[in-house]
Amino acid sequence: MKILFTGSNGLLGQKIAAATIKYPQHEFLATARGENRVVALGSASYVSMDITSMTQVMEVVTSFAPDVIIHGAAMTNVDHCEERRKEAYALNVNGTSNIAQAAAQVGAHVVHISTDFIFDGKNGPYTELAAPNPISYYGETKLEAENIIKNLSSWSILRTVLVIGMAEDLSRSNIVLWAKGALEKGQPINVVDDQFRTPTLAEDLAHGALLAADQQAQGIFNISGPDFMSIYELVEAVSNHFNLSMDTVTKVSSLTLSQAAKRPPVTGFDISKARKELGYNPHTFPEALVLISKQAGL
Repeated sequence: MKILFTGSNGLLGQKIAAATIKYPQHEFLATARGENRVVALGSASYVSMDITSMTQVMEVVTSFAPDVIIHGAAMTNVDHCEERRKEAYALNVNGTSNIAQAAAQVGAHVVHISTDFIFDGKNGPYTELAAPNPISYYGETKLEAENIIKNLSSWSILRTVLVIGMAEDLSRSNIVLWAKGALEKGQPINVVDDQFRTPTLAEDLAHGALLAADQQAQGIFNISGPDFMSIYELVEAVSNHFNLSMDTVTKVSSLTLSQAAKRPPVTGFDISKARKELGYNPHTFPEALVLISKQAGL
C-alpha cells in the first residue's frame, strides 16, 4: 500500500517515520509544513504540504494517490488554541476538511488522530462509546474534526492521551522532558494532583496508527498507555526513574493554576478494544521511561 502521513516534523510524525522500516511492503510519504526537520525518515520520502492550503493538499494527495492517509498534523497546545482560535480552527478543522476531501478524491482510508480532550473529564477513564463533551476550544476543534472524518466511507479515529517521548528538534516539549529538566535544575514547580491520565509513549501511538493503516481498520479506537495516574504521580515516577529530588515540587489543585484553557480532570482510556481488534500492545509507563532514557543517552 501507499501511505501518506501528515505532521512528520512533530513527535508522533517522527516516530511514524522511524517505524516505516518495519513495513517494507508499503510505500510511505511524509508531509509537514516547510522543510523536513527529521534525520531518521525511515523508508519514507518527504514532500512539504501545508494542510490549511486546499490547493497544496489536493496537489500532493492526488499526485501520490495514497491508499491510506494518517492525519496527525494539528495545533495541540491547548492554551494556544484557546487564545488563537482562528489559527486553531484553520489547522484542526479546515486542515482536516482539506485532508478528508482529498482522501475522498483518491479513495483513501483516513486514520485520524484525536484526543481525550473531547471529553469533560467527569467520568474517565473512557471507552470508545463514551459521549464527548469538550470543555476547551482545542477539544471543540478536535471533535469537529472527528465529525468531518466520520462522513468518509473508510476511516479510523484513534483517540490518544498525553503523548510523551524523545525526538529531535521538537517545536514543543512534553511533560516527561519538562519534568526531568525542571527537577535536574532544582526549579520550583507546581504540579497538579487532581488531573488523571493514561500517558502514551509516542512510539506506541505511531505503532497504533500503523496497525490501523495496515488493516484499514474501521471505527474509533482508544490508543494510550495502560497506566492510569495523576500528573503528580507521573512527575514522581520521573523523579524516581532519573534519581532526582522532589524537594522543589509543590502539589497543587488545578483551581490554583491560571491557564487559558480548562483541562478535563479525569480522562485516560480503556484500551481493550485496540488490544483485541488491532493487536495493540503498549509499553507500561516504567518501560516508556526506560526507552526515553536510552534515547536521551542516559
